[in-house]
Amino acid sequence: MCVANHNMMTMQKETLKPQEKSRDFFCVASDAFRFFAKRSSKMLGSAWAFATAILIILIWGVTGPMFHYSDTWQLIINNGTTIVTFLMVFLIQNTQNRDAKAAHLKLDELIRALKGARNELIDLETLTDEDLTSLEKQFSRVRKKAERNGNDRGGKTRANRAERASKDIQARH
Repeated sequence: MCVANHNMMTMQKETLKPQEKSRDFFCVASDAFRFFAKRSSKMLGSAWAFATAILIILIWGVTGPMFHYSDTWQLIINNGTTIVTFLMVFLIQNTQNRDAKAAHLKLDELIRALKGARNELIDLETLTDEDLTSLEKQFSRVRKKAERNGNDRGGKTRANRAERASKDIQARH
């Protein structure tokens, strides 16, 4: 949304109201953070980043006797790890939010495109917890009924599947 708005807003920059200017800034900041988070997650989720973290810890540990395991020596690693953890929470959350949103959109498209699928299942993530629990119970009942009837997801009984598998094996030999 910000990208589409950005092109339109660039053309009409002179006529922007104060509210639209702040929205434009928010879009720019949001896009910059998205770019930074995406790049950072690739870099910081690599084996090299892990190896670097191990190296820093080893260097810190080796320097302990040199600094007589002082409070300052301990404070350095404590502050460093706290700051890194604090910042990583935001990067991880941003990455997970984007991945979840993309997965939801893909699933929504599959539901929409499948003939016979219930389109009410699109956007389940917007339902209340009570509605999700109700739907979960409904699916549980459907699954149990199918298991009692000996049906799999395709509606074929277990005996039919076993018989067909046996015929397939005999046909190959």
